[in-house]
Amino acid sequence: MFICKDLLSGLDYECIQGNDERPVTAVVNDSRKAGRDDLFICIAGANSDGHDYAQEVASKGAAVLVVEKEIALDHSDVTVIKVTDTRYAMAIIAAAFYGHPAEEMKIIGITGTKGKTTTAYLIKSILEQAGYRVGLIGTIEIIIGEEHIPTANTTPESLLIQQYFRSMAEAGCDIVVMEAASQGFKLSRTAGFVFDIGIFTNLEEDHIGSNEHADFAEYLACKSMLFRQCRKGIVNCDDSHWEAVTAGHLCEIESFGISEEADIRASGLSLWNERGILGIKFQVSGLTEFAAEVATPGRFSVYNALAAIAVCRHFDVPVRDIRRALSGARVRGRIEVIPVSEEFTLLIDYAHNAMSLESLLKSLREYRPLRLVCLFGCGGNRSRLRRFQMGEVSGKLADLTVITSDNPRTEPPQAIIDDIKTGILKTGGDYVEIIDRREAISYVIKNGRPGDIIVLAGKGHEDYQEINGVKHPMDERVIIWDIIKPLL
Repeated sequence: MFICKDLLSGLDYECIQGNDERPVTAVVNDSRKAGRDDLFICIAGANSDGHDYAQEVASKGAAVLVVEKEIALDHSDVTVIKVTDTRYAMAIIAAAFYGHPAEEMKIIGITGTKGKTTTAYLIKSILEQAGYRVGLIGTIEIIIGEEHIPTANTTPESLLIQQYFRSMAEAGCDIVVMEAASQGFKLSRTAGFVFDIGIFTNLEEDHIGSNEHADFAEYLACKSMLFRQCRKGIVNCDDSHWEAVTAGHLCEIESFGISEEADIRASGLSLWNERGILGIKFQVSGLTEFAAEVATPGRFSVYNALAAIAVCRHFDVPVRDIRRALSGARVRGRIEVIPVSEEFTLLIDYAHNAMSLESLLKSLREYRPLRLVCLFGCGGNRSRLRRFQMGEVSGKLADLTVITSDNPRTEPPQAIIDDIKTGILKTGGDYVEIIDRREAISYVIKNGRPGDIIVLAGKGHEDYQEINGVKHPMDERVIIWDIIKPLL
């Protein structure tokens, strides 16, 4: 049992009905889960507004309602607390309700357009190699000990974050690594605690639209919030936006990159391709010095590794543990090599927009494949511009594009494919269209040639395909195995 005013500590608020001495048993923001003696936070979301359910929640016996605007209420026995921003209030209340668990662990936050997921798993792998117990909150999943929980958002709502923090602390975690998305900052999901280390990977135009960010300036501003909420900032100084992102920072700044100005830098990059596995070797110098290699392709893999090295240095991780973890780390759906043949390389990657697809294909081009084959589709009920752009990127950079379905949702798959073709036709690039993704994957595997690099783009870690509002099981790894099993 909690006292309302104790949960509100640190917030500016006005008690406009009842009193703030009310006992509270739980904190909720979903009216369907509200019960007697709960504190209910009214959140104005994109599709519904919690203020509209105030009367219903009060009828269930809720003790306290936290609001940011006027509500219609017949119940005089309910305490009503008014704040400026209920999302921010929820983060502060949640931290108090769960006993400020972030203070019991070290919290590492990673922000940027690309590389957050891979960097998070690299850090987790290295720290665990050194004996730390590490929790993870990210795009793919939440990891608490041996428990893996699928996620809906890169950065969950603040109530969930604090609940996960508490579970991680009770599970004995020393450190939590979390992806800190721009939406998480915009919606105050990450308020209520301080990051011990904040990482900036890179910034490019993305996530701009009616349900995300109004423009690039807002996107950048949200990313920059991390560096006013962390004790140490670690940034990619090769990215042209790093100074703007860290403007007004309240933390110490350390840098990584390939340029000579970086505090931790990589040099002597060399690609390697062995038995269908693509990787890169490099020399680390600056604040630490050693030879490193990662079994994932591309220059961006070096940046992800440098960020992880920079973080783990602050936890006194021995170089041997860093090197071992880097060489063996794999991230599901992120340039994930699937061993199908020693003659060609097959990769699964989450690249689902033009920017990420271009970066991926350019990196794979550096390995001089006989053919670079790109299989992808685009999501339904999303911007058609993305389809044109991805088609054009693949048409320019791939030797063969296999256009197929992704998550068509409520759109006809052929209509999506036709949009992608519009982009490809501008380039004159070779393509085939196979509407069924399983058939398309079978086609590229059975027609793979020695020296090919084949990438299945867009689905990554996802294990479903969404059609007409229904998510059907579809894991590309399972599909691949079903295809090659008869061939073995």
